[in-house]
Amino acid sequence: MIQSAIGALLASSAAMAATPAPAPALPSALANAAEVAPLPDGGWLALDKNGLRLLDAGGAQRAQFPIRARHLDTRSHAEGVLAVVVDSNTERAQPLVVNLARGTLNALPALPAPGFDVEASCLYRDAQRIDHLFLIGKDGQSEQWLLSGAQYRPVRKLALPPHVKHCRVDDASNTLLAAESDFGLWAYRADAEGSGQRQAVALRAPYGKLTGGAGALSLLPGGAALLDKDGAKLHLFRQRGGHWEAAGSQQLAGKGGKGNALAARASGNAVSLAYKTAESTPWQARALTWTSSQALADVAIPFAIVEPRTQTDPMERQGDAADDPAIWLHPTNPAASRVFGTNKKQGLLAYDLRGKQTQLLESGRLNNVDIRQNVLLAGERFDLAAATRRDDNTLMLFTIDAKGDAAEAAVFSTTLEKIYGMCLYQPPGGALEAFVNDKDGRYQHYRIERSEGRFRAALLRSFAVASQPEGCVADDRSGRLFIGEEKLGVWSTVASAAKAEPLRMILPVGPALKADVEGMALYHGEKASYLIVSSQGDNSYVVLDAAAPHAVRGRFRIGMNVAAGVDGASETDGLDVTSANLGGPYTKGMLVVQDGYKRLPDGPQNFKYVAWDDIARALNLR
Repeated sequence: MIQSAIGALLASSAAMAATPAPAPALPSALANAAEVAPLPDGGWLALDKNGLRLLDAGGAQRAQFPIRARHLDTRSHAEGVLAVVVDSNTERAQPLVVNLARGTLNALPALPAPGFDVEASCLYRDAQRIDHLFLIGKDGQSEQWLLSGAQYRPVRKLALPPHVKHCRVDDASNTLLAAESDFGLWAYRADAEGSGQRQAVALRAPYGKLTGGAGALSLLPGGAALLDKDGAKLHLFRQRGGHWEAAGSQQLAGKGGKGNALAARASGNAVSLAYKTAESTPWQARALTWTSSQALADVAIPFAIVEPRTQTDPMERQGDAADDPAIWLHPTNPAASRVFGTNKKQGLLAYDLRGKQTQLLESGRLNNVDIRQNVLLAGERFDLAAATRRDDNTLMLFTIDAKGDAAEAAVFSTTLEKIYGMCLYQPPGGALEAFVNDKDGRYQHYRIERSEGRFRAALLRSFAVASQPEGCVADDRSGRLFIGEEKLGVWSTVASAAKAEPLRMILPVGPALKADVEGMALYHGEKASYLIVSSQGDNSYVVLDAAAPHAVRGRFRIGMNVAAGVDGASETDGLDVTSANLGGPYTKGMLVVQDGYKRLPDGPQNFKYVAWDDIARALNLR
């Protein structure tokens, strides 16, 4: 079991020395460079009108790549350094591998040209160590590209401010910093999964203290350095608790102007800056004493990252459409099993294990769906799916035949006003029951029966939680019901109406679980059973014991599968899991999750399939 703890780092108020310390002299070979980047061996990359040059620490040239380019950025690489520039003639980003041992610059294939002039570009390395590139146009059109793998792929399009001349990404915090020349510095979420987030870091007067706007930009450990638009002043910023704050500024000598540039080399608390205040001024050096301050969040449980094996065809409707999946097991051929999923704008869909859509029932605005198989009702056996329909606040019932095709079977009225989530329960004896909830917290518990060839629903009881619920799951083996209250956490009680007991909180929102609490499902393994919960607030999934005391076994995120061309998952609403052997990668079962943001490239929402074996290995589960 992974233990959670709360930690904090000591904050320092001093951002830099009041009087700059002497900085190492810059090589004279940098004199004509428009942009520079320090290298880990003490050398430099210098971009000038003749191309990209590789220099040693003393300034001697080791290699040159002829190109008229701009927007130099770097990341570490197995051979030394990965560098990317943008060809000024073709507007194509050109990656290069800098082999520090051999002293060579080796060009990789160039990216396709975007449909706009590139005003800024910057590299990003995500938590999976996958490299991305941001390309930003003059009018704010922007694209994020995947650099890893056999071919470059567009990840997403995004809208950024106009006139962004400089950008950099802090990989540790997944933060894209964009310097809008006429207005200020903005911080965006670099991770493509999830909704966009933006913070104002520093703005021009009268909204802030920048002179005119934002100029050249460089990263510092846990922070950033920024020049004013005219290059006459240096500003420092640091991250604290997920927010950016000013950490001091200094006036720079000389007259500033267009074409200022900035680069930083950090070693511990010592930072050496190389800067030029204008295109026509020489490069200068400045040393800073810098202490980062990155307060730890209240989460000490790390994330594992697992990759999806495949994904379903996208929804036929844009926007927030997909919601909840449910797995149907084929009675004789596991490979022919189906995944049913709801489209809140259309109806019920079915997919095969390759993710291909096999059926669509346009049954209305369905929200949550659940399935039980081999249900005995009035002497007949049925495979049944039930779903909540928001058009008329009803519970819909579907039959599923031996091939995995669903058909509408019944519609049950409720007295709920904003019907939302639901889950099924199959008590001992083969009957079927349904728990249906309302956004106001009410639950209605129904028994589904059959008589005279018709399905009927009878209300057994009503109860409520204090605020909005949605996800729930019933454990047919233990007779327990698990309920997710979106802002508070996960509750447990008995599923039987005849043995009602008070709700008991088993996993509150906190270190392991971030609101909203969404989909839930139960995995019944050979040695243990687990409850999986969608922690929508941080795009993760929590795994805890299904049995009391419900110890948390870990949590994970679903990352990108570059080889398969499948993006990760974020803002998951519904999910389902099975331990059945479905063959192929799913011999230990499969988790299916709704993906709130389809990337690689952008598209309508869909569902992702994850092999349970991958989750078990990542979290060391039995």
